[in-house]
Amino acid sequence: MKDLLRPSRLAPGARVAVVAPSGPVPEERLRAGLDVLRGWDLDPVPAPHVLARHRDLPHLAGTDAERAADLQNAWCDPSVDAVLCARGGYGAQRIADLLDWDAMRAAGPKVLVGFSDVTALHEAFATRLGLVTLHGPMAAGVDFVRNARAQAHLRATLFAPETVRTIGSGGTALVPGRARGVTLGGCLCLLAAELGGPHTRPSAGGGLLCLEDVGEETYRLDRYLTQLLRADWLEGVRGVLLGSWELCEAYDRVRALLVDRLGGLGVPVVEDFGFGHCEGALTIPFGVRAELDADAGILTLDEPALR
Repeated sequence: MKDLLRPSRLAPGARVAVVAPSGPVPEERLRAGLDVLRGWDLDPVPAPHVLARHRDLPHLAGTDAERAADLQNAWCDPSVDAVLCARGGYGAQRIADLLDWDAMRAAGPKVLVGFSDVTALHEAFATRLGLVTLHGPMAAGVDFVRNARAQAHLRATLFAPETVRTIGSGGTALVPGRARGVTLGGCLCLLAAELGGPHTRPSAGGGLLCLEDVGEETYRLDRYLTQLLRADWLEGVRGVLLGSWELCEAYDRVRALLVDRLGGLGVPVVEDFGFGHCEGALTIPFGVRAELDADAGILTLDEPALR
């Protein structure tokens, strides 16, 4: 797995665009998130359609063209240092084919933050732009607005990434051991849905794969994992980090499935790593070389996520 380019860290006064590539954004939470960003001495700029809602498909924040334009214009604006997604939901896959990847590549590297449905963009930014991205809390998310740990870890990653090269989750090993590789992953259902698409990696080979999901029944999680296995997408993976399984079935059932589907890979697997849809979610950079110590529940980055 090739090395990806690390964007520059943020400094006080940096201009950050807030976009809605997926589902509609609650206005009150957006206002609260913008206040948090201003409290970090950032200059947040909401995209023109960040509060839009598709007329016929209310699960989308505006039309595909509007959402794609907001993301692309923010990325290509030389005054913008970072693009923060407002929330997940669904819709990022629908805009990936509408983006001018050549223009975005020419705009140079900058920070992208998001998780959940933004998994589709993490994959696209890695494959089309060759760029490290941040799997972390979103600007209008409940966790970002209300949780001090989530805020502090993202803020440190953005402004002082050398202070969070060691990410300790307190998680425990499903399969013990150490492994080295490049971080990648995100929401399990999105990774399965992206298989065979034009903006995703051909496999997780050489990677430390981060997996989490929300609101899924165990048989659906089984389907997604089985799909990845049958497609050989997990061939050559070096290690697996498991985040949260919020609003899924009882964890003992989910855990049994994870052991069944992942235990045979012959690589270290750590559970309860504290990223994803859980309270106080950690920010995990995707696209950086790192070492996983599954027994200790620690991920150590070879270098800071941002330059």
